[in-house]
Amino acid sequence: MNIALIAHDKKKELMVQFCIAYKFILDKHNLCATGTTGRLVSEATGLQVHRFLSGPQGGDQQIGARIAYNEIDLVLFFRDPLTSQPQEPEVSTLLKLCDIHNIPMATNVATAEVLIHGLERGDLEWREIVNPKSTSGVS
Repeated sequence: MNIALIAHDKKKELMVQFCIAYKFILDKHNLCATGTTGRLVSEATGLQVHRFLSGPQGGDQQIGARIAYNEIDLVLFFRDPLTSQPQEPEVSTLLKLCDIHNIPMATNVATAEVLIHGLERGDLEWREIVNPKSTSGVS
């Protein structure tokens, strides 16, 4: 499965800790992330992460394009709802694209844990039936 990782600045450390905790699951999948989040996760875990641009430089839009082409199977987007984000329109677009294309998306660690356990159990294998190309990996 192709998994996108995105985290606002105040949530990046939480994303790193989440990926450390669930490395044994994540290492079986193709990971992509916005620039800084991807670098931090990769450095902390040793996981291979395809890095797009940073969010403010267009990384959110790059991931959004992958979602629109049904090339992402799961999005973990740790949002900071208490801090105003300059790229808020891009955030809304990501949420909308996930809804349009039926891409499971977690915006907080509690939901991410439910999705990651479901991923481990095989609850998301329907994505491979609906989208056989998803196993090709993010490039």
